Amino acid sequence: MIRFTIYVVDDEESIRKGISLAFKREYTVKAFSTAESALRKFKGETPDLILLDIGLPGLSGVEALEKIKGINPDILVIMVTAYEEIKTVISAMKLGAYDYVVKPIHMDSLRVTVKNGLETIRMRKEIQVLQNRYLKENLPCFIGESNVVQDMMRFVETVAKSADTPILIAGESGTGKELIAQAIHYRSPLYRGPFVPINCASIPKDLVESELFGYEKGAFSGAGASGKRGMVEEAGDGTLFLDEVGDLSLEAQAKLLRFLETGEYYRVGSTKKHRVRTRVVSATNRDLIDLIEKGLFREDLYYRLAVVKVEVPSLNARKADILPIARYLLDQISRRQGQRFSGISPEAEEVLKNHHWRGNVRELRNVIERGVLTGTGKVLVPSDLGLERTGRGHSLSFPPGTDPFPPLPADGVDMAALEDHYVREALKRTGGNGVEAARLLGMSYYAFRYRMRKRKGS
Repeated sequence: MIRFTIYVVDDEESIRKGISLAFKREYTVKAFSTAESALRKFKGETPDLILLDIGLPGLSGVEALEKIKGINPDILVIMVTAYEEIKTVISAMKLGAYDYVVKPIHMDSLRVTVKNGLETIRMRKEIQVLQNRYLKENLPCFIGESNVVQDMMRFVETVAKSADTPILIAGESGTGKELIAQAIHYRSPLYRGPFVPINCASIPKDLVESELFGYEKGAFSGAGASGKRGMVEEAGDGTLFLDEVGDLSLEAQAKLLRFLETGEYYRVGSTKKHRVRTRVVSATNRDLIDLIEKGLFREDLYYRLAVVKVEVPSLNARKADILPIARYLLDQISRRQGQRFSGISPEAEEVLKNHHWRGNVRELRNVIERGVLTGTGKVLVPSDLGLERTGRGHSLSFPPGTDPFPPLPADGVDMAALEDHYVREALKRTGGNGVEAARLLGMSYYAFRYRMRKRKGS
């Protein structure tokens, strides 16, 4: 049950004692004889309502009201006046006073005024309590002690308050864009609704529309007998998260744009118009402006998706976060694996700090997981991480005065063929193990997997 705090600010001791005695069972009441003493206390805590005498010695009630509203405009203030001086009361109301009462105070009347005022903020406090519980139970941990991450999270906190504004999250692969999307969802008015993620890159282009908007029975060959709700519908009164939105086909982009503009859509194979309320949060690791210039992404859709844009910094741009994240991951992964690691050695910490993280936090997770699986001691040491020879490539040793690389031929080189050769060679040496092959080539597994997909598509 929510218990409200009331400040009584009046220079008459009988008024202070009378109100405190009348309200102490229902509320936490604190009494002050001057506005100055109340304001000093106010800086350390936030009351829900203030009963403020207009005719105070020193700082007047109207002057104190102005200061209170400057500190926190949401505080309810009820002015108390010895006589109904219209000009003074009007000045107080213009400054944001909730109401006023006239002395001598009738406690039953004051009780009704206070109760009505507090009802206006009860719902807000109940929502905050529920929302904090949801945050604790549902929000994955986005760790960041660096200034750049703290600034980003403050921005996320602000933009999340809107229930309808589309938000685009941009950042390199592996930076935690989905965690930011979840942070937006659980801090928004729609936090009790569903959070529905969809990876646009993983859905075949001819199925994107049916996945987004659903389909009716018999809409196409292989369609389910009873039809299917789409992701947009599943995300009703919640958040639809479109990951890798830059991979949508132009046809799917057109359908998404229509939905964003009207809130309406059609299931595949249906002429019935559907309407749903959901906030669309999208993410990309691609340069959408570059895709627009190449004719691969609609400019009008970009501006609809990016009403607000959140830039997630790479791990290399927030070096101060590497060790806190690594320690958190070590704790989580070792618990899951039933291992007992007490920490990371200073030498291993130096390796982690100096490594160039192409795969960002996702690569760091893989490195820590490898260390947990292969490490034999109580702390992770450099040899457990598999990063001793990595950086922007392996450290190679050649005799002094020799050039390790052949000269560039006059007619140039086929870089694609050269890359293909080394990918095949790495896979051959590692027996087809993609993770180990990626390490041999000095790249993250995800960058390696991307190159493998390119090979298969070519």
